[in-house]
Amino acid sequence: MVSEKNNSLYHQPKRYHRAFAYGIILNAGFVTVEAIYGLLLHSTALLADAGHNLSDVFGLILAWGAGYLAESMPTSSRTYGLKKTTILAALFNAIILLIAVGAITIEALRKFVTPQAIEGTTMMLVAGTGVIINSITALLFLKGQKKDLNIRGAFLHMTADAGVSLGVVAAGLLINLTNWFWIDPAISIVIVIVITIGTFRLLKDSLMLSLDVVPDKIDAAEVKQYLTSVPLLKDMHHLHIWGISTSEVALTAHMVLEKFPPDNQLVETIGKKLREDFGIDHPTIQFELSSETDNCKNCG
Repeated sequence: MVSEKNNSLYHQPKRYHRAFAYGIILNAGFVTVEAIYGLLLHSTALLADAGHNLSDVFGLILAWGAGYLAESMPTSSRTYGLKKTTILAALFNAIILLIAVGAITIEALRKFVTPQAIEGTTMMLVAGTGVIINSITALLFLKGQKKDLNIRGAFLHMTADAGVSLGVVAAGLLINLTNWFWIDPAISIVIVIVITIGTFRLLKDSLMLSLDVVPDKIDAAEVKQYLTSVPLLKDMHHLHIWGISTSEVALTAHMVLEKFPPDNQLVETIGKKLREDFGIDHPTIQFELSSETDNCKNCG
C-alpha cells in the first residue's frame, strides 16, 4: 500500500514574486547611484558595497527565476517538476557572493597600498540610502525566510547589505573626523568578513540539500521514533528523508506489519502526522508483511 496525499495546501509555497520584483527594482536603482558616487569619490567602500549589491540583484533574479520554475507542473520525465531549482539557486547565490568577496578583497588591498582622498559626507549620504533600501527589501522576505532556504538566501543578503551600508556610513564619519583615508579600505575588509560569515551557512545548507541530506529543520531520530511506534509494526527499512526544494521535504518508508489494516486509516494517520508535526510534505509509506525483499543493507 503506497500513499502520498496530493494536497495543494502542502505542495504550494507562498509566492513572493511581488517581493522579488520590488527588491530587484529598488536595489538595481541603488547600485547605479552608489557605483557612480563610488567612482566620483574614489571610495573603495562604496564600490565594494555597490559590487556586493549588484551580486545581490543577480541573486534575487536567480532566486525569483527558480521560484517560477519550482511552480512548473510535473511531467512524465520530471515527476517532481523543477522544484530542486530553488536549491540550485541558493547554492549559486552563495558562490556568487564568494566571488564578489574575492573582488572586494583585491581592490581593498590595492587601496591600502595607495589610499586616495575621499569626501566623507557624500559617502555617508549615499550609504545611508542603502541602509534604508536594503532594510525595506529585507522586510519583504522576513516571514518567508523561516521556512524556505531560497527566500532565506534573499533575506540574509539584504540584512547583510543593510549592515554593510551602515558600516560605510561609519567609515564616512570617521574619515570626516580623522582624515584617515585608510579607513575606507579597512571597512571594505570588514565588509568581506561579514559577507563571508553570512554566506558560509547558506553555502553549507544548499550544498547539503543538493546532496539529498536530511534538511536541518527535520529531526530524523524523532521521525524514526514515531514511525517505529506505529501499531502493528514489526520492522521498518528504506527510510529516506530529503528536500525536493528549499521548502518541501519528502519521505519514503517500508513498514513491515503483523497484518494489513482493513482500510486506509492507518496510512492517512501517518501521513497527517508527518506533515503537521514534522513538516514532511511528501510522505510515501509502503506496507509489507515480510522484510525478506529488503536488499538495501545500508538503508535506514
